[in-house]
Amino acid sequence: MAKQVFDDIACTVCGCVCDDLRVAVDDGRIAVVEPRCRLAEAWFLKQNVATSPSAAELAGKPVELSVGIAEAANILRQARMPLIYGLARSSTPGQRAAVHLADRLGAVIDTNASTCHGPSIVALQAVGESTSTLGEVRNRADLVIYWGSNPASSHPRHMERYAVEPRGQFVPGGRKDRTLVVVDSRATETARVADLFVQVRQGSDFEVLWVLRALVQGLKLNVAEVGGVPIGVLEDLAARMKGCRTGVVFFGRGLSLGPVGHADVEALLRLTTELNAYTRFYARRMRIYGDVAGADSVLTWQTGYPFSVNLARGYPRYSPGEYSAEACLSRGEVDACVLVGGEGIRTLSDRARAALERIPTIVLDYASAERLMQPTVRFTTAVYGIHRSGTAYRMDEVPIPLRGFMPSPLPSDDEVLDGIRAAL
Repeated sequence: MAKQVFDDIACTVCGCVCDDLRVAVDDGRIAVVEPRCRLAEAWFLKQNVATSPSAAELAGKPVELSVGIAEAANILRQARMPLIYGLARSSTPGQRAAVHLADRLGAVIDTNASTCHGPSIVALQAVGESTSTLGEVRNRADLVIYWGSNPASSHPRHMERYAVEPRGQFVPGGRKDRTLVVVDSRATETARVADLFVQVRQGSDFEVLWVLRALVQGLKLNVAEVGGVPIGVLEDLAARMKGCRTGVVFFGRGLSLGPVGHADVEALLRLTTELNAYTRFYARRMRIYGDVAGADSVLTWQTGYPFSVNLARGYPRYSPGEYSAEACLSRGEVDACVLVGGEGIRTLSDRARAALERIPTIVLDYASAERLMQPTVRFTTAVYGIHRSGTAYRMDEVPIPLRGFMPSPLPSDDEVLDGIRAAL
């Protein structure tokens, strides 16, 4: 087979969903991925599975796809409290099929956001969000703040493509026209390249944010330090925020997963809103999974809510503390579970994972995915953006088309989930 080169391929490893990759395929295997990104390169090369796996397995033994679908339907038909969880490694067609299946079953459906940026979503539902696309950040922002996030590790091309290095319409000098600030509880790889690193004592983000809100309003505080940060440093940061032409704060799990994550994020969102009285300022979540923003969007337009939705009464009910996968599993309420992507298992508590081991489970995952458990039924599915077309939502909720460039006989998520729904 001749070597083929495909341009403008999108990568769904992280929330950046970079869509400028060039992928070379030689003899049916991915050979080269450019530009270099350690996450993207490892992801694409990992899809070179040596042997063609079975599309379906029962208790670890290969079976025909139709047999696996029939068994999955039988499990869900008998369940009184089924759970569908994951969706962050899927695509819009698979996510829609998951919602349709949940509606048919009267199931609880939850996404990986509930163990990641769930507190952030709760906060923005309460106070709103001053936000923008990454394109606007690229073209306008002269002050970039990463709060509780280390993109040099988690989003390797974020600074390169969107936030710090690129030349923009109003920042023609690129990096030299921007100020980079990192606020974190530890010195990270990103902090080492920052113009200003503010080290906050662990668990003190709330206090620091409220002091920044006071300083932005022009109040003078008679304190020497807050959260381990000298007051002079915070006064300087507040002045930078008010004095920039366009500022943006990207916040990550270091902020949202704190002891009072929703309150921390709410304080940051309120600070961003108040800064808009003086300048243009935005706030953006640093989404980890490739299409977790898409899962939020699909659930919202299908049910009205972004995650932790219960459809048992025939209409959607939303309660993050009650209907999250973690909460339902920990209480022992779930009697069958469909995992659309198995990576979400890692973020569950030991108690929730133990509950999964006791009930029938159905897993849809890629051939290259790490097998974190032995499910009752496993479906090996095609990869959206490699084997199948689809849509992924970037961290700023901009939809990015995914193009399949390597044919695969494996079924897609939506084909499997729609098959199960039809078999019910």
